[in-house]
Amino acid sequence: MKNKVIFLFCLIIITQFLIILSFIKKERAHAPLPKPKIKTTEKTKVPVRLARIAIVLDDWGYNLNNLSILKEISYPLTVAVLPNLTYSNEVSVEAHRLNKEIILHLPMEPQASEKVRLEQDTVMSGMSKDKIIAILNKGLINLSYASGVSNHMGSKLTQDEAAIRIIFEEIKKKKLFFLDSMTSKSVCKTIAKTIGVNFAWRSVFIDNILDEAYIEQQIRLLVRKAKLSGSAIGIGHDRRPTLAALKRLMPEIEKAEGVKFVFVSELAD
Repeated sequence: MKNKVIFLFCLIIITQFLIILSFIKKERAHAPLPKPKIKTTEKTKVPVRLARIAIVLDDWGYNLNNLSILKEISYPLTVAVLPNLTYSNEVSVEAHRLNKEIILHLPMEPQASEKVRLEQDTVMSGMSKDKIIAILNKGLINLSYASGVSNHMGSKLTQDEAAIRIIFEEIKKKKLFFLDSMTSKSVCKTIAKTIGVNFAWRSVFIDNILDEAYIEQQIRLLVRKAKLSGSAIGIGHDRRPTLAALKRLMPEIEKAEGVKFVFVSELAD
């Protein structure tokens, strides 16, 4: 009798042990597996898009005086050449050889209040379509390698929808872009969009005062604008202080400010 009691007691203990063991196995089976640890050797790199800046230098063609310093600037520059001047074609050929971008700086009518000397073959309000196209084509033929057009003066003409439409329809046929110097309340952007012409506009004039300290101030303003909006276009001129400032500042700015210098055609859309 005593042995039976002991046997039953042992059987109860073993049964309880097996029940507990079975319960533990079920709990483990339903428990979530720990996430594997991934060894990372470096942080994920996110590509940074640099702000882009285009510098345009207007009014080339009067002389060859500043070609020597242009040769010393290895960064992209867009050279806007006035047509039909003594050195227009020579400047365009040499600037192209120096890997600069060439555009036709087309003379356009200013407001009467701007008492300035008009260039030869300035496009005027009220001109016939044939005359406007003839002036444009003559200018393009006079230059080599022109990939776009910009306005020289033009505070009156860039408000003339009929004249601008004639010009834009013609440059679209030739697959050229247009840069608006923004000398007035211009209609160019609206008409370019309507016709489908690649278009860009000036953000900052960099050398309205011919002083290197002022020019540097304007270039740094251009950098700030580019960083805020992603891109910006600065317009200067074929002037020694302007080129000297660019030669000095462009390497520093690209390195320190994290911007990229490009041709103006890269910002025209």
